[in-house]
Amino acid sequence: MAVPKRKTSPSRRNMRRSHHALGANSFIEDKDSGELRRPHHVDLKTGLYNGKQILTPNED
Repeated sequence: MAVPKRKTSPSRRNMRRSHHALGANSFIEDKDSGELRRPHHVDLKTGLYNGKQILTPNED
């Protein structure tokens, strides 16, 4: 069974974890409403996805 010969230093451990950070969410401007929305998600304001009515729009 493989056993490490030395303890991993905090610096080396943190360098390995540097790729684990989450990136910021991306948003695009909707063509029809001009609202910001996530790509490949339903526009909650209009209820449209890919030009098709998926949800009934909320009346606020």
